[in-house]
Amino acid sequence: MLLKKGKKVWNVKVAIASDFSGYRLKEAVKDHIRSLGYEVLDRGAKSEEERTLYFDASANLAKCIQDGEAERGIVICGTGAGVSMIANKFKGIYAVACESVYTAEKISLINNANVLAMGEKVVSHAMGAEMAERWLAGQWCQDFEPQRKANNEKGYARLKEIENENYK
Repeated sequence: MLLKKGKKVWNVKVAIASDFSGYRLKEAVKDHIRSLGYEVLDRGAKSEEERTLYFDASANLAKCIQDGEAERGIVICGTGAGVSMIANKFKGIYAVACESVYTAEKISLINNANVLAMGEKVVSHAMGAEMAERWLAGQWCQDFEPQRKANNEKGYARLKEIENENYK
């Protein structure tokens, strides 16, 4: 499925959260993906003054996905690093901190990441909006040739095995 610039490509509910330092980027990204037609659940800071910390914002978002309230999530702090580290401590959450549109698109297609992490201090609002749009447009193994798809499926199965071995 090709990205249709400026349009929702598939139906998915998205959770979004940020700490206080990522609030402005969260609002810009949230407004953009809502304008595309995505349903967005905000599980983060409600203002810059609300001192929501990165570990609480990220945990709220991860639980929202674990509980089935949303299929995908976008989590934001100053760098994207802290929120991705916390999100990845929850079983079934696969978060990647991104600083480029290319990487954001590929983590959806190749890695089946269900959480996109970004940083307010390293990603502009326009770039964050484009990263979210491209990431949401991609579906795992979309348009892959059979051998590449089989390899990705094998890798994802191994990821699940490792997760099950290590999450007690």
